[in-house]
Amino acid sequence: MAAAKIAFDLVSPERLLLSCQADMVTVPGTEGYMGVMAGHSPLVSTLRAGMIDVNRDGKDDRYFIRGGFAEISPAKITVLAEEALPMTEMDLAVLDQRIADAQEDEIAAKSDTDRQKAAQMVDDLKLVRAAF
Repeated sequence: MAAAKIAFDLVSPERLLLSCQADMVTVPGTEGYMGVMAGHSPLVSTLRAGMIDVNRDGKDDRYFIRGGFAEISPAKITVLAEEALPMTEMDLAVLDQRIADAQEDEIAAKSDTDRQKAAQMVDDLKLVRAAF
């Protein structure tokens, strides 16, 4: 008997990047990465910058996102990303520039809340960089 699949849609403001049946989808939730499989409890979560890993038929597809929301039901997960890009299209120089920009934002932050958000973005981007 084959394992149940979960429907997955990854949507950015520009386009639908992916619509497929997956074995498991790992998303960067605000509280940490979470794996979603068929039968998952219903949930809506904000997402931080990081990588989405889509496991289907024994292979993984990875996408960089810059935050957004995930809507999860037992049969489907939909990610509405602020920005999404396949890791195969990610340019290391662009990623390094994003890290530098986020570090500048952290230094220039006027409040503790803004500084904390910028620091989290730096950390998240460095995790994506380490995955290259």
